[in-house]
Amino acid sequence: MTTKAQALIPIFIAAVIIGSIGLLTLPSEIKLEQVKFPKGMIKVDETILEVQIADTEPTRVRGLMFQDQLPLDQGMLFVFPEQGLYSLWMLNMQFELDMIWFDNDGKVVHIKTNVPPCVIPVEIAAGCPSFVPDGEATYILEVTSGFVEQNNITKDSIMEIISI
Repeated sequence: MTTKAQALIPIFIAAVIIGSIGLLTLPSEIKLEQVKFPKGMIKVDETILEVQIADTEPTRVRGLMFQDQLPLDQGMLFVFPEQGLYSLWMLNMQFELDMIWFDNDGKVVHIKTNVPPCVIPVEIAAGCPSFVPDGEATYILEVTSGFVEQNNITKDSIMEIISI
């Protein structure tokens, strides 16, 4: 075994331990494989989406963790009680996402595309990166990677809530 490989063994073991402790300390409602989120409909420019609504702290923390990739006409809408600087991360995600932050009026504040999942123990131990918007938002839309490009979503796009 090479010296480099020997040096990686303790790092890998630490990552697994830290990752396991992190998963064990998550509230039980977050770890459930099947969580029922309320559903709603929104429109971004001319594109209508069915969205899962994450409007409580436990549902916002859980988000799309452990879910399979969504069709491009579905997403998750994070709803916050007031406008602020809200960040997201990709812990336990199964697919890449596009993330769009919106203000109270449905105007785009920030767009982050093709965000990869954070699932490898070494990444988890090092800390999954958080993504922070350029401005304050009330809503964050998570959609499957490619949505922003396919639907020409820009800083000039507008979100309209149909029902949540």
